[in-house]
Amino acid sequence: MPELMSGQHTLFIADLHLSADRPDITTAFLRFLQEHASKAEALYILGDLFEVWIGDDNPEPLLTTVADALAELSKLTPVFFIHGNRDFILRQGYANRAGMQLLPQQQVINLYGTPTLIMHGDSLCTMDIAYQKFRKWWNQPWWQWLLLKTPLKFRQGIAAKARRKSAANKARYAEQQQQQIMDVTPEEVPKVMAEHGVTKLIHGHTHRPAVHQVDVNGQPGERYVLGDWYSQSSYLTVSADEWQLVFTPLTDHQPQ
Repeated sequence: MPELMSGQHTLFIADLHLSADRPDITTAFLRFLQEHASKAEALYILGDLFEVWIGDDNPEPLLTTVADALAELSKLTPVFFIHGNRDFILRQGYANRAGMQLLPQQQVINLYGTPTLIMHGDSLCTMDIAYQKFRKWWNQPWWQWLLLKTPLKFRQGIAAKARRKSAANKARYAEQQQQQIMDVTPEEVPKVMAEHGVTKLIHGHTHRPAVHQVDVNGQPGERYVLGDWYSQSSYLTVSADEWQLVFTPLTDHQPQ
């Protein structure tokens, strides 16, 4: 279990969904790396760093820009990465370029004396049955291997189709029903936390940043949900004394 000592702070981010269509998010992320992550003891990226990932062989300039920035950061600050549902086929090749250490889908770390479970969070949304069926499929190593063997243009087409289907599925739900189905299942949270023997959980995926109180087998626990970066930079900073969700509007990241 990775253990972090007291005296500094650790940062957690998720759901940036970086893409060429949103250069403002990329600008905010690069500034975040320089101004905040470079001063941290570690940076954990809990999935969906990119809007879509079609393979380490993607020549898109954005991928090089991000890899170079992370590699530079990794000389000062360890960078850890957990796959999300948008970048689940990101492989060791790109991780090496970016100086990132790949972690399992669920990992317990020792945060200044507090065992803490970290994950992307999509596995907690068990009421979204259609998505969970799809998730079980794309988590198969043989399926990922076959996908990565197809031509780049074919994978680009699959990614575009998947985004359209995702948007259509969301539109079918009324807002209240959508929130219930696509958010985490309340009963799943304490179950998973108990399985890992923790009372602290950090995850992303739902795009609903908040701190939730959780009863874990009669013990008080907390679930920290990271926000997305569509309209703000969102991160969790943890030190020996404080856990704090931080938000900064993207307009504040624009070059002067």
